[in-house]
Amino acid sequence: MAIQWFPGHMNSARKKAAETMASIDVVIELLDARMPEASTNPLVRELRLQRQRPCLKVLNKADLADPQVTRAWIDHYNRQEGVRAVALSCRKPAEVKRLPTLCQPLAPHRSDNVKPLRMLIMGIPNVGKSTLMNVLLKRKIAKVGDEPAVTRSQQTSQLDVRHSITDMPGLMWAKIAYPSDGLMLAAGNAIGRNAMIDEEVATFLAGQLLARYPALLASRYGLPAGALAELDAVNVIERIALRRGLRMRGGAADLEKAAKVLLQDYRDGVLGRISLETPATRQLMLAGEGAQGAARAAADDRAPAHADDSRQPPGGCTTEALPRESVP
Repeated sequence: MAIQWFPGHMNSARKKAAETMASIDVVIELLDARMPEASTNPLVRELRLQRQRPCLKVLNKADLADPQVTRAWIDHYNRQEGVRAVALSCRKPAEVKRLPTLCQPLAPHRSDNVKPLRMLIMGIPNVGKSTLMNVLLKRKIAKVGDEPAVTRSQQTSQLDVRHSITDMPGLMWAKIAYPSDGLMLAAGNAIGRNAMIDEEVATFLAGQLLARYPALLASRYGLPAGALAELDAVNVIERIALRRGLRMRGGAADLEKAAKVLLQDYRDGVLGRISLETPATRQLMLAGEGAQGAARAAADDRAPAHADDSRQPPGGCTTEALPRESVP
């Protein structure tokens, strides 16, 4: 089933963001460099386009992402109108302090002390917004935690006479349209724990690593490189359990604990520099979803109408297979 997570407090956060958008000049949208489009909130795009606000897309955690893939994403975003993109790590002050300078060309009318540049930080939960605020202001004003939805209220601070910055709480959207996006977000720890199953997310992640970074997987967990071609994602989780001595009573591999090991290693960056999507794989995924949607619509058109709707499953619930992304 697709992962969905939209805590109630995010409704009020969305309304507050819409109000704040009217009084700012530039949106600083934080993305996870390992999954830039999966971590792009469509509500942010909708709100800023309604107000015609330019956007600096900051691909945070760039030190954890594949640098070649990150360069492709930067090029992709820099081709978009009203958008500029930069990759950095919010934990590095020398990189963060460049942000006001990068925002300035996006709002040239705010270039003097009379009209200071007003910036708004937006993004999904746990993407690094609070860390960015603390580094920019050189003091701890925002609570930071290794879990989503730590920040619950909006904060505005004056950087200097020419710049002010507002930090919004992490904002999700009501329905994650693509199953692979939900799984990527869960792997990156942007989804609440009660909305995901570790084994399912880790199995997805293992499949991505097998397809794109098998050498890193083999190196971290001591897997024979020659045997990787014969393994599937579930086998990888089993091998991790056995390699780390994670067993249940009776000796069977403890897949739940092994799944948590893989997810934490990915989140901490100890596996190596990994990107879960590229502009090319994103395009292929969207094309595949479009084809599946067209096929479903055609099948619905051909299906005979039932006079007795009581025979249909309540709510029309279905379980669909996750499309496998192709490697460019």
